[in-house]
Amino acid sequence: MFPNSNRATGQHRWLRRLKMISMMAAILLAGRAVPTRAQNNFNSGSTGADGAFSPTGNQTLQVPPSGVFNFTTINVPAGATITFTRNALNTPVTILASGTVTIAGSLVVSGQPGANGPGGLGGPGGFDGGIGGFGLDTYSGNPGNGPGGGGAGKKGTGNSGGGGGGGFSTVGANGGNTPSDSPGAGGPRYGTITLLPLIGGSGGGGGGASASYRGTSGGGGGGAILIASSGNITFSGSGAISAQGGNGGNAAGSDSGAGGGGSGGAIRLIANTISGSATLNVNGGAGGGGCSYGGCGGPGGRGYLRVEAYDYSAFTSNVTPSGLSFAPPNPSILSSAPQLQITSVAGVAAPGSPLGSFQGVPDVIVPASQANPVTVALGAANIPIGTVIQVTLTPTSDPPTTVSSSPLSGTVAASTATASVSLPAGMSVISATATIDLTIARLRPMFINGERVNRIEVAAVYGGESRVTYITQSGRRIKGE
Repeated sequence: MFPNSNRATGQHRWLRRLKMISMMAAILLAGRAVPTRAQNNFNSGSTGADGAFSPTGNQTLQVPPSGVFNFTTINVPAGATITFTRNALNTPVTILASGTVTIAGSLVVSGQPGANGPGGLGGPGGFDGGIGGFGLDTYSGNPGNGPGGGGAGKKGTGNSGGGGGGGFSTVGANGGNTPSDSPGAGGPRYGTITLLPLIGGSGGGGGGASASYRGTSGGGGGGAILIASSGNITFSGSGAISAQGGNGGNAAGSDSGAGGGGSGGAIRLIANTISGSATLNVNGGAGGGGCSYGGCGGPGGRGYLRVEAYDYSAFTSNVTPSGLSFAPPNPSILSSAPQLQITSVAGVAAPGSPLGSFQGVPDVIVPASQANPVTVALGAANIPIGTVIQVTLTPTSDPPTTVSSSPLSGTVAASTATASVSLPAGMSVISATATIDLTIARLRPMFINGERVNRIEVAAVYGGESRVTYITQSGRRIKGE
């Protein structure tokens, strides 16, 4: 967001930096199949720089800034639980190994539960739950973060509604209570079964407040983890991986709303051979309870499970919930992925990790002396030169406005564009949308149900990752799943 201090002291404007790597690359590669080869020769790409990983007990690993671990071999013994601390950019966990991976213990990237306070944190690569409402303003909670964030519960004519569950592979459930008590809607589906690129689950919505009690917050979305080995991945004993969504917080009072559950996250395994028996969990978090008059929270939807190997005949899984997909190995990490970001507003540079949300501190503060209109500077990579970006300004109360940027200029590897917007008083969020026309961009053709996709529309909204729509030759618009 971003402020216009010449209109109201202390009021801020916010800036949204868009990471187009997320969904754009997923579409470009979603239809790509890797042919079965005579010899198993999948290469994870690990440099081995982090050496062998052989913990002797429970351990918490700090996710590096890149999000990527480069091990030689991995051996997680029975009884050991490995958890991860999110990095500044909250990237998914990517674990590459040049040798054998053996998992007899547990790896956990699950979301945290909501409470009577801040929303539950998403696991690494997942999104946070929405904050519950207060009785000091509108009584409304905040929606969960992420492209499938659960809707916020609100104060109705009687009691308050519960927050909606976050969505991912499946939609989240609506929050509880009657329509007059304004429950939050369940979050929508998004993502692709290929998990290219890797992305986590979305947060549940916060519950609505009552006159006596505040609403409780939503659970965080399950994180995302990829484990790729140039050799084999073997599960033994109680080997398990969990990317479960966090539970919504229980209602603080009888007539207030409970938080929605976060959606399950994503687990992707790649190797030449995958064997053994594994417990894999991408279940959504439960909706908050304790709601005798107010609304209960909606449960979160489930996440994605993906196993890629030339030989998985000896692999069995205890999957929670069901919905595991299999394929030969695909690339573990995308290269040359399209990227788009807002680099500055009115000459004020964007921070390295902008929030782009009404729920945090300002990303950019525009000087009080700055007159309208102001320039929004855009930077892109791996998007065709000449593409025009649609820039949308969303104030807290007024309707959003959209303007077109100048065409991207420079090189495919690094291009720029600008747009002009007029900033209203109060807080606002800037977002951007790029559309790639596959018929002129000379990119790999893509088909859905036998019909060619002509365009890929990538959009990002404040507080969430990119959302994708496939536009086919006949004009059908198919939302990414």
